[in-house]
Amino acid sequence: MAESTKEVEKKETVKPIRLVDNETGESYVLEFNLDTVKWAEQRGFDPEMVTKFPMTVGADFFYYAFRMHHRNIARDKTDKILFEMLGGINETTGKIFARLLELYYECYTSFSDEEIKENPRIAVEM
Repeated sequence: MAESTKEVEKKETVKPIRLVDNETGESYVLEFNLDTVKWAEQRGFDPEMVTKFPMTVGADFFYYAFRMHHRNIARDKTDKILFEMLGGINETTGKIFARLLELYYECYTSFSDEEIKENPRIAVEM
């Protein structure tokens, strides 16, 4: 029996990043949703610039990724995590940024899909 079109089109979601401070046990979940993407964009964030200017734009991006689950975390704390605890911009943070970009861009596709699913009164033909 063939799978339905909806089952075939289902995308796997990108897992959020969890950071755990081994000394204090504090954990942080880095992820984006529509609100956090809008918030970042309102501050002039352009995800294409992360790889060009990782020391400035990358640090901003890292800070924005905390917003969804840790709204009140201060920028100096996220900078400390990035530059002191993770060792700055390096191979590990490069992998983190790559995953954050996947999470960021996933908001665009999931928002579009959700809008279509939640509003059965409109058909979209392309």
